[in-house]
Amino acid sequence: MSPTEKTLHWAVDKWLAPTPAMPARVVRFCRTQMHRRCVCVEAARPGGLLSIFFFRHDDGSWNVFPPAQARPAMSAWRTA
Repeated sequence: MSPTEKTLHWAVDKWLAPTPAMPARVVRFCRTQMHRRCVCVEAARPGGLLSIFFFRHDDGSWNVFPPAQARPAMSAWRTA
């Protein structure tokens, strides 16, 4: 695993800090239109349920923000 790669388990631990008394569970898997994966994880909190979506990036890491979309680009070549 590269230093920049973050597993889903790591991201859930960071954002939701589940414990045996307040576990986290995956409640939904989905794929976006661009075939990107996302997972909704919820955890019980004293104030109620907390749900967060995690998005899989091209480098294999999981983050709470979706990956940037590929945008059209223009280039020019000089010919000699």
